[in-house]
Amino acid sequence: MRRASDLLCGDLFAAIPRPADLESPAMDLKVRIANAMSRAMKACQFDRYEVGARMSRIIGREVSKHMLDAYSAPSKDTHVPNLEFCIAFDTATEQNELLNLYASLRGCGVLVGEETLRAELGKLDMQEEAIRARKRELKNYLRGRK
Repeated sequence: MRRASDLLCGDLFAAIPRPADLESPAMDLKVRIANAMSRAMKACQFDRYEVGARMSRIIGREVSKHMLDAYSAPSKDTHVPNLEFCIAFDTATEQNELLNLYASLRGCGVLVGEETLRAELGKLDMQEEAIRARKRELKNYLRGRK
């Protein structure tokens, strides 16, 4: 018997993250990085001057507003940030745009703070249920052998 689909929930498995095809010609990482940086700066409470100053303090060398403009411009293909720059950027903007971009390209999701504890609790609940089910199987088998 086929179950009726739940119109409110949709397809639960459609949202399972999958790694992106980074070798695809349509995959322009520089553009994606620049767009993520631009989104982060728009959502950020600080202006670009302050983001640059905060980044400068984090990495120990000057990061100017003009550098941030170049990194966040999809047309500037010579400005691709390294990992240190990305970490400092996400920290300075108090956003996780670059972290989320990287995770999504790898087929992952990012959990922050208490979300990680809730995920661990859910995993433990699933493990407990699997153990209970296995114990039932073993008990049923042993009862049948008497």
